[in-house]
Amino acid sequence: MIKWIAKLFSSTPKEENTDNMKKYLIVGLGNIGAEYVNTRHNIGFKVLDFLARKESLSFETVKLGALAEYKFKGRTFFLLKPNTYMNLSGKAVKYWMDKENIPLENILVITDDLNLSFGSIRIRPKGSDGGHNGLKNINLVLNTQNYTRFRFGISDQFKKGQQVDYVLGDWDEEEKAKLPERLEVASEIIRSFGTAGLENTMTTFNGK
Repeated sequence: MIKWIAKLFSSTPKEENTDNMKKYLIVGLGNIGAEYVNTRHNIGFKVLDFLARKESLSFETVKLGALAEYKFKGRTFFLLKPNTYMNLSGKAVKYWMDKENIPLENILVITDDLNLSFGSIRIRPKGSDGGHNGLKNINLVLNTQNYTRFRFGISDQFKKGQQVDYVLGDWDEEEKAKLPERLEVASEIIRSFGTAGLENTMTTFNGK
């Protein structure tokens, strides 16, 4: 009788695993500080801020970052903005991945990409860091490249030797006008990743 009652109130490994598969860690890469808020390099933060405002979510200051919890269609999305600065992003990703017991396949990292035209979208299940310091550190800390990344194009319209100034510069007026629509699409991608799955999300949104 006692064993039966204990079993009734305890979770089985299968149940716990099922619950974990419904949890997602969505990481927006960026740098903390007012001077970086509207820079191209902070598009990861900007995407999460847009979704949070749209869904009336609040970010809380937590260990290694700012975190908001978003519930949607039975899934829980942990929206994480690391406060470690870009080149140490992996530390925050690893900590929250372990703390919430989120499987690697349920991690989505949002980052800027110079090799894509402004607003272009590329979602991939794995890949190299492409010279991006945030991805480079995540690869190092997680010891794998097998996590999903959502690359948001910022284009490469800069003169030779001015890459850093361009990446850490503000959006121009034309880009600012187009950003809201692109951010709306980015929000849809996050929801789709958790509900429709990676393959369907890539099919629906890559190149759009």
